Amino acid sequence: MEPLKQNLLKRGDEVVLRVDDAAFEGKTIGRYEGFVVFVEGAVPGDTVRVRILKSKKNYAEAKVVTVEQPSPHRVVPRCRHFGPCGGCKWQHVDYQVQLRFKQQHVVDAFERIGGFTNPNVLPIIGSEEVFFYRNKMEYSFSDKEWVEFLPDASPNFQPETLNSKLFLGLHVPQRYDKVLEITECHLQSGLSNEILNFTRSFARRENLPVYSSDADAGYLRFLVIRESKRTNELMVNLVTYEDRPEILKHFTAGLLAAVPEVTTVVNTINSKKAQIAFGDRERVYAGDGVINERLGNLLFTISASSFFQTNTHQAERLYTVAKSLAALKQTDIVWDLYSGTGSIALFVSDAVRQVIGVESVESAVQDANRNAQANHIENCTFILGDLKDRLTKDREWIASHPRPDVMIIDPPRSGMHPKVVEEILEIAPERIVYLSCNPATQARDVKSLAVRYDVLALQPVDMFPHTYHIENVAKLTLRS
Repeated sequence: MEPLKQNLLKRGDEVVLRVDDAAFEGKTIGRYEGFVVFVEGAVPGDTVRVRILKSKKNYAEAKVVTVEQPSPHRVVPRCRHFGPCGGCKWQHVDYQVQLRFKQQHVVDAFERIGGFTNPNVLPIIGSEEVFFYRNKMEYSFSDKEWVEFLPDASPNFQPETLNSKLFLGLHVPQRYDKVLEITECHLQSGLSNEILNFTRSFARRENLPVYSSDADAGYLRFLVIRESKRTNELMVNLVTYEDRPEILKHFTAGLLAAVPEVTTVVNTINSKKAQIAFGDRERVYAGDGVINERLGNLLFTISASSFFQTNTHQAERLYTVAKSLAALKQTDIVWDLYSGTGSIALFVSDAVRQVIGVESVESAVQDANRNAQANHIENCTFILGDLKDRLTKDREWIASHPRPDVMIIDPPRSGMHPKVVEEILEIAPERIVYLSCNPATQARDVKSLAVRYDVLALQPVDMFPHTYHIENVAKLTLRS
């Protein structure tokens, strides 16, 4: 084994190195005299001058100071806020190269973490829309603005210096006390940008205070914009600390005049300290307080607090992949674990005899039942409860429902609890389709399942262009 290179780097040092590869979470890998350096803001193929931020025994972390020789994979970022924003870490990387990196992340996770040799990773499914693909954006109000210049910022980025105590935009990575003032975002639509800028101007004109968690006082907290890609419905949800109907009436009238495409306006009131865009109650000031979206032949009603996949087109492709890999038959019983608002369960319901979903969030189960009823689907049942408990101690429901031929599993980023994995192995469905937004925890879980299952295929699907995130679908079959 090659001995580890000695770390000669100290925090604050500046060195020139060539970047050779992509790492997870948007970082890249370079080497200085053979020593590994993880670099923020570079592109594989770059030669860059970097400043060391952290120096450890086996590696260092650095950020780009200047690009000495650009990579052929480097492109000019489209957004003026690229760099300081941090939302689109790979906007300076050619999209086809982004896809290649993401596919390799899946391969690396299953080889290094899962211990699989030459896993069957199918060609990644890219997104046809690489800009304006999101159906939801959440912006934060703050009385503090982030104005630091970063070396990989767009050349068009010029933060304004304003005599203001109100800013509206996105938090930069690891900083939750300040926001970067955003005037354009290429993740949602042009209409979304119009709403964003109108809201900021209105709030400043009316001299509205921003909520402070330190003082536990103020008014404005978040602006959430949701838009359907299939029905052209558009929701504006202003999240506030207090209920001030006269302000919301005035805001709604001005907004509808400025952006008549808005179909509903909601005010979510969150009087708690927790800085989240959910609240105790909602008031509707225009429309019916919801929008509708289509996936395949299904119509989903989305409220201000509903979860829904944020890339409509790719969500449909993801669910189509899952449905195909499951090789469903009309006689099949499907268990949909971590079923959320039931979108996957409903999507596959026409191909099977029955779907049973298990979900821990009560509002999500309510949404799932409403969506089933609205689509006249009668073969889906949704059960409330923490999955670990429902499979170990609160098991009475299992006796009254048929055992599964297929399990579709879509857990959070942290993956499955070990007890859940144990119970799945005990239940032993013939087929498992495992969807994940984190190939690392997915590889860990699949490794545990592989004591009884063969891993036949892995299908990456890019849900979020210009970010390092990748969705992956694994197909497992029970060994006879």
